[in-house]
Amino acid sequence: MRLLIHSAKQVVAITDQDVTCLPGRSMNSVVVLENTNGGVAVAVDDEGKIAAVGSTQYVRELWKYDDFDEVIDATGKCVLPGFVDAHTHPVWAGDRLDEFAMKLAGASYLEIHNAGGGIFHTVDKTVRCSSEELYQSLKDRLLKMLQAGTTTAECKTGYGLETDAELRLLQVLQRAKQQLPIEISITYCGAHAIPKGKTPEEATEIIVRDQIPQIQILMNEKLLPVENIDVFCEKGAFDTEQSRRILQAGKEIGLRINLHGDELNPMQSAEMAAELNATAVSHLEKVSTKGIEVMAMSGTVAILLPTTAYIMRLKPPPVRQLIEAGVSVALGSDFNPNAHCLAMPTVMNLACVTYGMNMPEALVAATLNAAASLGRGRTHGAIQKGRVGDLVVIKAEKWEHIIYQLGCHHHLIEFVVKYGKIVYSSTN
Repeated sequence: MRLLIHSAKQVVAITDQDVTCLPGRSMNSVVVLENTNGGVAVAVDDEGKIAAVGSTQYVRELWKYDDFDEVIDATGKCVLPGFVDAHTHPVWAGDRLDEFAMKLAGASYLEIHNAGGGIFHTVDKTVRCSSEELYQSLKDRLLKMLQAGTTTAECKTGYGLETDAELRLLQVLQRAKQQLPIEISITYCGAHAIPKGKTPEEATEIIVRDQIPQIQILMNEKLLPVENIDVFCEKGAFDTEQSRRILQAGKEIGLRINLHGDELNPMQSAEMAAELNATAVSHLEKVSTKGIEVMAMSGTVAILLPTTAYIMRLKPPPVRQLIEAGVSVALGSDFNPNAHCLAMPTVMNLACVTYGMNMPEALVAATLNAAASLGRGRTHGAIQKGRVGDLVVIKAEKWEHIIYQLGCHHHLIEFVVKYGKIVYSSTN
């Protein structure tokens, strides 16, 4: 057996049901296991799967301590599922510190973008950077995410735009997926912006006729493990019909649809996403009532990004309306040079304070529902027998401290476990 965590004050299972997500009002509570007589234990087998969850006494009746490669004494501590970051842009060069100052002075995202800043600035820096430099900066960022409790992260391209540059970013992400202890769900986001010198229609044609077919060849040859396709459906980028063409082309080669939608302007992205049976839509600050209704019916996950809304001073998405309508809500850090946040505990705190979510809703959104947005709702995001052994041990007697103590996650997180292996320990 690979790992035993025993004597925990609380183990946050999230759910005791065989479900892939918790939609709507079912997000309002989480299953927390407690036992006053010896605490709660979690055992992980040699394949990295959870073999048992229950009282320490029960688990010790099944195995001896000597049966495990590693043992963690969690007396007075809490065990949570590893966090799942549903939306990140982690591979890029340079920074946008100057633009942060511009935003503080009142400049809008689209004003900066139209002046050649924003995505274009990062694309210019990224394409001039070597693959090794990109990998090393990506490695540093992902390991910092891991230390903050993220065991699975969605990772997008999008700072290449041109075909060769986008393929290079996918290869950098593939290397990270193979070599780093954090799990990566790779997203192709070549439609992140309109390349300079191209019209939106020309960019759409290049993506549909050139980039996606090349990605398909590499996927078929097992050279690129791409899972998702993303489009920035927005004024000044790709309109709804152009986005539909790109997403449909990606869907036809087996990619899950997971797009930016209804962020700065109402684009009817949610309606389009539901029609295409998209797995998820991110942002949704400008989503319509109709869009919410059809997302609930299609089962499309709403990925909310409170760091971006906070930094850009956007009106929050209609979170309560989404939840009341029965939509499954997930959270992402949206880590990128415009929203530099690596820690899901910070994201959960912002979701509670700025979006009006309660703490169980935020935790579900950062675990099971985020896993569902990446097609992992049956295997990740909860502490149940048969699911992967992705776990976070915090030095607190109540799990809510991971959200309540803003910016203190480095002091709280003692262990991060991936597939039953300790991949981070604060004591080392």
